[in-house]
Order: sequence, then structure tokens, then C-alpha cells
Amino acid sequence: MGARVRAFDPAGMEQAKLVLPDVSYCDGPYSCADGADGLVIVTEWEQFRALDLDQMKQRMACPILIDLRNIYSSNDVDRHGFFYGLDEQRRSRQRVL
Repeated sequence: MGARVRAFDPAGMEQAKLVLPDVSYCDGPYSCADGADGLVIVTEWEQFRALDLDQMKQRMACPILIDLRNIYSSNDVDRHGFFYGLDEQRRSRQRVL
């Protein structure tokens, strides 16, 4: 067993294909979401800042969002019915600070 990774990056896919040949590359963030068990945002491109979260959730098999760039607030993501994977880490950091 293992993970199947699909990716979209508006600027870096051609370079990524050279070093990550086992990844399936998609033509946009919504096609990456089709049937996905989770999404991970790792870049801050403008295309990721204005996602239609309702559409993303409808396309996914399991609504898990890991936002490594802190683009979305946990309240916004919760309101759209996602499990926001890093929310507990953020709360822990805030308690420490």
C-alpha cells in the first residue's frame, strides 16, 4: 500500500517532472481534488488563495486540508466542512507564545 500523489503548481511542474516522475500532474487545483483523500497546500501562488472551498470539498473523497502556508483561517475552513490538519498545531503554538 502507499500513497498516490497528484500535484499542481502553476510555475514549477516542468522542473518537478524531471525529478518526481512517479507523481501525476494535474491541470489545476480542482482536478487535483477529484477523489482525493486529502489536500496539502505547499505554495502561496495566487491560484490557491481564492479556491472555492465548497467545490473542492464536493470533489474530494475525504475533506482533509493541510495548509502549510497558512492561507486559510481555521474558521473559514471549518465553516466549509473540512478537517483542517494543522489547526491543533497552531493552537499549541499560540499557547506557548
